[in-house]
Amino acid sequence: MYNSKIIGLGKYVPDNVVTNDDLSKMMDTNDAWIQERTGIKERRWIKKGTGDTSATMGAKAAKIAIERAGLTKDDIDFIVFATLSPDYYFPGCGVQIQDLLDMRTIGALDVRNQCSGFIYAISVADQFIKTGMYKNILVVGAEYHSNGLDKSTRGRGVTVIFGDGAGACVLSREEDSTKGILSTHLHSEGKYADKLIVASPSIAHWIPEIMESEEEDLSYFPYMDGTFVFKHAVVRFSEVIMEGLMKNGLQKEDIDMLIPHQANLRIAQFIQKKFGLQDNQVFNNIMKYGNTTAASVIIALTEAWEEGKIKEGDNVVLAAFGSGFTWGSAIIKW
Repeated sequence: MYNSKIIGLGKYVPDNVVTNDDLSKMMDTNDAWIQERTGIKERRWIKKGTGDTSATMGAKAAKIAIERAGLTKDDIDFIVFATLSPDYYFPGCGVQIQDLLDMRTIGALDVRNQCSGFIYAISVADQFIKTGMYKNILVVGAEYHSNGLDKSTRGRGVTVIFGDGAGACVLSREEDSTKGILSTHLHSEGKYADKLIVASPSIAHWIPEIMESEEEDLSYFPYMDGTFVFKHAVVRFSEVIMEGLMKNGLQKEDIDMLIPHQANLRIAQFIQKKFGLQDNQVFNNIMKYGNTTAASVIIALTEAWEEGKIKEGDNVVLAAFGSGFTWGSAIIKW
């Protein structure tokens, strides 16, 4: 059995910055209202004509991660791609990455677990490496939210939260069992699936129904019961972080860096206070990018590393909660 270790990180976000004031020109909202409820000041939205999509952004982040890992595209043995906003309904973005990077005919797997997508993706990659099946795996999280949001006042409760972007990492075989990903922990509770959902398209609402409908159909826009999600998120975040610490004989005080999913700054602050962590032990960048769903943890992890806030030997905790409901954590010895 091997461990898997992150040896390369990369991120890409669109150039187009959309501030809260910009949103106030589209809908009845304002900067103070958005910051008070979410902590978000601005986000990146893809500008039409740039060619950016979930797949192309993922490829840009992946190139950086592979280069920083000291590898070439030919060294990658497998691809795991996490997104809720693939370029096509099918196939998934993983095969597009294989093509865009001109890789060998390696396998590609897509993970559709929304906010917890990256945690699930690295857990899958970790298992492939642990068993010795693969040596180097590219894991990507990318989202193109802005093209599917209701940008009227009706949709403001959801639309102000989400941004576009991508992050990637290379997981590689590590023979020292005290280093790398020590454990991952995954959970779901499907009875609350309708609390955060995009209901269409679906088997019940497929092509014939779409073509026949003459009325405006709101089922294609995201719906979220924000209060319900928040209440569950703070509980599940705490539980799954503690689960990971206990599995590895660690205490709250042993956390050197917590990278939470960037869903809402208030959730991250609640968890920080509950675990007694200082500001330099938690990394948040939701203020700049909003919630980039499956990309949020890997973008934040990349930025924290780029800024020198993660060093060798640190205990790094990744955690996420979101639609499904699904949630998870990863405990990493850097």
